[in-house]
Parts: sequence; structure tokens; C-alpha cells
Amino acid sequence: MKKIKNYEQLTSHGDVLSRKIVLDITEQTLKKLDSYERIKSIMHLDGDMLHIGTKTWDLSKKKNVYLLGAGKACNHMAMAVDEVLGNRLTKGIAIVKIKEETDRFQNTDVYVGGHPLPNQAGYEACLKILDLVDQAGPDDLFIVVISGGSSALMSCPREGITLEDEIKTTDIMLKSGAGIYEVNAIRRHISALNGGMLAKRIESVGAELIGFGISDAVGTPATGDIGIPYKKYASTPMGPDKTTLEDARRVIREFDVADKLPKNVVDYLMNVGPEGETPKAFPNNTYFLLNTLPDSCIYAKEIAEAMGIPAIILSSFLEGESKDAGTFFASIARESQAYGNPVQPPCVILSSGETTTKILDNKLITGHGGPGQELTLSFAIAAQKTKGACMLSIDSEGTDGTTPVAGGICDSTSYTNAVSKKIDVHAALRGHACYEALSEMEDAVFTGNTGTNLCDFNVLYIPETNE
Repeated sequence: MKKIKNYEQLTSHGDVLSRKIVLDITEQTLKKLDSYERIKSIMHLDGDMLHIGTKTWDLSKKKNVYLLGAGKACNHMAMAVDEVLGNRLTKGIAIVKIKEETDRFQNTDVYVGGHPLPNQAGYEACLKILDLVDQAGPDDLFIVVISGGSSALMSCPREGITLEDEIKTTDIMLKSGAGIYEVNAIRRHISALNGGMLAKRIESVGAELIGFGISDAVGTPATGDIGIPYKKYASTPMGPDKTTLEDARRVIREFDVADKLPKNVVDYLMNVGPEGETPKAFPNNTYFLLNTLPDSCIYAKEIAEAMGIPAIILSSFLEGESKDAGTFFASIARESQAYGNPVQPPCVILSSGETTTKILDNKLITGHGGPGQELTLSFAIAAQKTKGACMLSIDSEGTDGTTPVAGGICDSTSYTNAVSKKIDVHAALRGHACYEALSEMEDAVFTGNTGTNLCDFNVLYIPETNE
């Protein structure tokens, strides 16, 4: 089954050869990153013995085995664990962003939470998770699967803070221009589950925790052997939290949001004592890190070179304003085609990270969009002078921003195509309505759940030119 569901539509127009190269690299990369296959490659059950990589557990010594999960790749992660354990699984609870018709579970209840903003269904699922943990004991085992997006999907505010407060806080911070570390510093410290609080709760009842994680944090090193337990795991809610209360307070001051955030949230963060700090270590837990953000570029480079196309990784630390990144990549394409810098075409330039879109006023919004779509539509404007250049930017989990698509793809002919269809690309960017524009241009990339979550994945192909 193809990861890119509308491949034929995307290759029906524009510079078809360039588009096929970019899409084929993306297709193969997403397949290699799928967490279902990653977990199944290291986990199996042999009688009472559960084998995960280099470690083994005797389930005959466990009273109950529970599965908990949340995140944008949770469907595939939870399905793999549910399938391996079968009837050995006492109960599972998974909170996903999108429930697919192809999802198959035996002993796991699935809830559709909210992302990027929390919702009531996710909150109610969290209450069930808390009840499940609180009734557990030292003879129980929790297998927890977490990927990016869990902060919103596993939304359960601390006492004194309402779900509405948490929703408003998330919305304000995501539009503030703050990076994901700053956003998390706030929302982890107002949560009963995030910021490592789920792991702390499991630890408090004496149960054992095995965690499978996908890290979408910018700066996390590439994975090695995923079957070897990862000693430096730091990803919430099942692991230690790197952000601090002082970080949260600094973010409130630096981004000048004290008067915008709910009063309950500001009062709590500014006045709570050390008891409000999140846990910083869980030495007795066992963690397996399935993928990290640099992996997408590393795999894509291998795939491009196997296709006979030279490839370089420009950066796996890409951050900043999305539309500015699109203009930047177009300038790189032009430089490469004109002067052979930083690499001689034909070539592929890869990058990953997490660009953001600052929205100063909700009244400016005229449609829907996301960072990947803003990047590619901006690229389309600036790439007109670089014949055959083609850029794809997607959120690797399959949904970009507030839309049902993964992102967009544009080439050097896309702007002209938009003009011929009377689509105002500049107005779409100003109004953060790139989804509507790219959909009409037939340049929105649709994948559905991909089974991974490594933030943004960007592929730029630059062909030779005889001019």
C-alpha cells in the first residue's frame, strides 16, 4: 500500500520527472520509518517470554500487562504491540489523532484526541488511563508507546486548571512564534500526565514500565541499533522532562503572553513551589528509541544515492518561519543550478526540523494551512527561475497544521499554473490559506497516517540545465 495516496494526481502535471524523483524518495523513506515494522522487527513473544531487542521479560511473573499510547504515530505503534501480545495483553488504551479504517486492534480501546488543540475525547481517555494506573500494582507491566503530538492528544490538566484553559493556552502559544521547547515548557508544567507525570504515576504504584518512543525533538542524534535499550531517553509523558518551571516562567516573560494566557495558568506557573516541577530521571524504566528526527534525511540520502542521484543533508536542525524557508530553498536551487554550489546538479538536497508560522491576529486567517504548505507555496513563487526545481515539504506523520494533508509539493512551473487557474498565491500566504490554494493546484500531498512522526521532512530536487 502506497504511503502517498494521491501520487498519480501529483504527477499528472508540472515537471513530472522532477516530481516523480521527489515523491519516490519520499515514498521509500516513509516506508522505512514506519513504526509498526520497526517494533515488529525487535519484538516477539515465545511462550511466556517476551523478547524486545536484547532484553527478555518472563510474563508468567506478571499479573497484568497493559498498553498505553498517544501520539500521531500511535496507531501503528500500538497495533504492533497489540498484535505481538495478543491475549497476553490485559487491556490497552491508545489516543490517536486520526482513526483509520485499516487500524486493527484485539484488546486495545482507541480514542481520537485533539491535535494541535486538545479535546474532550482525549481528556476522557486520559481519565481512564489514570484509573487504570491507579488500580495497578508491583506485579504489573506497562508497555507505553509515545510519539510526537502526545502533549495535545494526552491532555489532562492539573487540578485547578480546566480543559478549556489548556486548549486556550496551547492555541496562544502555538501562534506566539515560540519554538516547540518553549511551548512544551508551559504545557508540560500544567499537565497531570505530560512532563513525565505518567511515568511518575506508574512508578508510584510499583509497576514496571517499558517504553517505545519516537523522538521528533530537533537536536536528538540519529538512532543506531534500535534493539538496544536507550539509556539517555528523555521524552514525555513516559520519560524525564528536560524543561523546567523556570523555563515556563521565562517563556511567559519573553513572549509577553502573561495577559493573553488564562489567569489560572499564569497564577499557577508563577506561584507554584518545587512540588510543581516535573520529574528528571527514571533509571529503572526500559526505553527503546525507534526513530529520531535525523533518520528521515539519512534514509532519504541512501535512497536517492541508490537511485543514482547525488544527495546532501543540508540540515536536520531547520527552524524558523516557514515561508522564509521556502524562499531560502528556492535560492539554494538557483545557486546550485547556476554555479554548482553547494552541490552540482542533478542533486537532491534534504532537510528536516520544525519550521513554524507566526500568526499575529486570528482575523488575518482566511483559510487553512500548515508550515509545510506555506514552505512549498513560498518556494513556488521564488523557484520560477530555476527550471525543473521541485520541492516537497510534509509533516512526516501525515497531517500538516490544521489540514488533513501531509504538506505540499511545487516545482518551477507551479506559480504559472496557479496564475492560469486565477489562484492568488500571495493572498493565500498572507491569509494562511495555503491548503485551499494547493488543493486547487492539485499540489497538496495526502498520505493519511504514516506510522512515524519526525516533524518536517523536506526534499529538494535540482536537475541539470543546458541553458
